[in-house]
Amino acid sequence: MTEESAHDDLSELESAVATDGSGEGVVRRDRFSGGPARSFLSSLEADRRIFEADLEVDRAHVLMLAEQGIVEDDVAGEILTALDAIEVDGHGSLPDGEDVHEAIETAVIQRIGEEGGKMHTARSRNDEVAACIRYRLREDVLDAIETTLALREALVGVAEANAETIMPGYTHLQPAQPITVAHWACSYEGAVRRDTERLLEAYARINQSPLGGAAFAGTTFDIDRERTAELLGFEGIVENSMDASSSRDFLLETTQALSTHATTLSGLAEDLIVFANRGFVDLADDYSSTSSIMPQKKNPDTLELVRAVAGDAAGSVQGLTTTLKGLPRAYNRDLQRATTHAWETVDAVTDASEVAAGAVATANWNEEVLAAEAGAGFSTATGVADLLAANGLPFRTAHEMVAIAAANGGDYDAIESAAREVLGEPLESFVDPAAVEAALDPVESVASRDSQGGPAPEAVADQLEAAREALSTDEETLAETSDSLEAAHEALREEVNGYV
Repeated sequence: MTEESAHDDLSELESAVATDGSGEGVVRRDRFSGGPARSFLSSLEADRRIFEADLEVDRAHVLMLAEQGIVEDDVAGEILTALDAIEVDGHGSLPDGEDVHEAIETAVIQRIGEEGGKMHTARSRNDEVAACIRYRLREDVLDAIETTLALREALVGVAEANAETIMPGYTHLQPAQPITVAHWACSYEGAVRRDTERLLEAYARINQSPLGGAAFAGTTFDIDRERTAELLGFEGIVENSMDASSSRDFLLETTQALSTHATTLSGLAEDLIVFANRGFVDLADDYSSTSSIMPQKKNPDTLELVRAVAGDAAGSVQGLTTTLKGLPRAYNRDLQRATTHAWETVDAVTDASEVAAGAVATANWNEEVLAAEAGAGFSTATGVADLLAANGLPFRTAHEMVAIAAANGGDYDAIESAAREVLGEPLESFVDPAAVEAALDPVESVASRDSQGGPAPEAVADQLEAAREALSTDEETLAETSDSLEAAHEALREEVNGYV
């Protein structure tokens, strides 16, 4: 191409930009450039979230093109310099376009001319957006995992401080058996631990690069997909090019894992709301509010919102599932609407998890009230029945006898009376009265339940040891994973600096 013809082509390009204020002419020229559907198609504002991710994906792709000899080094340097300038200017400075990918490419071309269009060689927006979503979602999921670890730390702290704090345990919201605050806290730590595991497993499947899949059928260029995956810190690639560009199962899996965690959080929030209502626990002022008209009120508002997030998350799972259901291979524009469900869910659930951790860590447990209520409703009845069964009485007979005693006050005299009615003999003929008195005591009742996973202090101590070990392991995994991403980011920056 002569200098004159190149100048003519560049003038034509600049004219296209000047003529089309949207800048769309740079990428598409005059094709499909107008009409009311353009704004409906555009995701540019929604793509603000993946602006930085797109720049990183662009950098990795251009570096690979240069290393493979597909794009000249000097052109790659100009493109990479333009991308740096675009990052400094920010998303708000981008020209109009259908999406952030097109807008960034247009901005590069506006800065350096037609050669900027080489950045899109051997690539489609299909594999590009899939890579950007995965790149950003990794960071969001790691943030969510971090909040689950904080919540587990808070629950372990509560358990360690309340290993012998007796409290009532419930089924059907009715007094059932005495337990400890530690046993209650450990029950949620175990659930949140599994939530962490699910998110870590989802992360592993997010962390695979689709870049290089192109539109869906690969490319004729001699690209190096493993290289771009390495530059972006991905653990590997999504092998099949059609699968790489069109699949969003990683979004659904992540949203489902977040929804499961939100459900755990909702149960935790409900318990604390009920406990606060009964005077078992005082929530810190930072996690409460007062009424605008009733000055005596202290409402657990933040936990009510935590509880509500579970509904939003479940709705996102349903919305995303419905969007993905029945989509044919390969890429379909429906997928533009799919990502929003994941972004909204990860934001809401991460915030809710952080609030729950803070509320748990700062709550004050009212030991006197809890101890007074621990034996309410003859909650030690099962322990008495177990004692009778351990002394040779069939459990069903013991159950019947204790039920009669419960209807008559549930004290020793009621049990003695029931024994004479059901067994025709005094209670002491079957069991030591002192043992019955001990079984009626909530503290002794809890201490006797020392089976694996039970509420007895020594059983809880084993649970806490396991919880601490698992927490430490997951904290190390999170730190190593975060460090790996940061190292990849720094390595990419060093490679870019060799060109700019």
